[in-house]
Amino acid sequence: MINDPIHGGALDQIRHRFPQAPSPWLDLSTGINPWPYPHTEWPAAALTHLPTATMTEACRSAMADAWQCDPSCVLPVPGSELAIRLLPQLLNIGTIAVPHPIYGDHLSVWRDAGRKVIPMTDPSQIPSDAQALVLCNPNNPDGRLWSFNTLKAFHGEMLRRGGWLILDEAYGELLNGDGITPDAGADGLIILRSFGKFYGLAGLRLGALLGPQSILKPAKQALGVWPISGPALTIGTRAYQDKDWQDATRMRLATARQALDAALAALGLATITGTDLFRYVHIESAHQVWEKLCAQGVYVRRFADQPDHLRIGLPETERDQDRLVGALKLSLSA
Repeated sequence: MINDPIHGGALDQIRHRFPQAPSPWLDLSTGINPWPYPHTEWPAAALTHLPTATMTEACRSAMADAWQCDPSCVLPVPGSELAIRLLPQLLNIGTIAVPHPIYGDHLSVWRDAGRKVIPMTDPSQIPSDAQALVLCNPNNPDGRLWSFNTLKAFHGEMLRRGGWLILDEAYGELLNGDGITPDAGADGLIILRSFGKFYGLAGLRLGALLGPQSILKPAKQALGVWPISGPALTIGTRAYQDKDWQDATRMRLATARQALDAALAALGLATITGTDLFRYVHIESAHQVWEKLCAQGVYVRRFADQPDHLRIGLPETERDQDRLVGALKLSLSA
């Protein structure tokens, strides 16, 4: 039985499991931008004073402007992961439909809350008893994209049932305005957004919950008075307003992704999908290949329920990519 950390990025645990691996490790286990937003300075008051309502409103406004939605429909939260875990408290529903594969917490949080979870291979066939449909757009880990019209249709169907479409757009910054966030605030629609992945500052713990007031009001009460730190609000506001950096970063990520795809294809790997922040690769005996990569100090993401896929984040440098390719070549031929 595989007993890996629940999420990528747990390099401390992986290093302990493979003590003979060469250092430094190459950690490609997450889908976090390796070239983070650079303007991370903040005034001293952001640390020495409690976060003010003005700071929160500035961040909320910057988020809403970036996503083209009404600020009143946006609740900044300390990371979208926490928002996922709040949902069972906010929604009094018993049956949730979740496609496979998907970000694993969307399964575990509902099951842990005692709700019925229906895994789906074809999300277009929503089970008749489902009161909520959970989707990721782009999907994690395979990168599947849902068109605006498809999402509207799903939302319409769940609304007709008196249910909810829960849309995790943790990688939504890659959509560049092609998502459904302008509809935020509509009945039956909840959208989750993450700051750390696209902006590369996961340690700040910043994200957003978008929805109608019937959801945002109890969520705000559950989070308390100062859920987000002053530095996170300050840097988040600046980053969401920095359109030039956002546009340049989308191009940089796309170029790096294309280079990684070419390198992986040269190894004979097929079925390469994912997003511009990670690649989802079909590999026979993927779990064994993962072990061999770790023994070489290269950490990628494997999945207990997917014995033929690995997820690989973007290498930061050409040297890192060469190291990945060399490790894969040895692991696939051994």
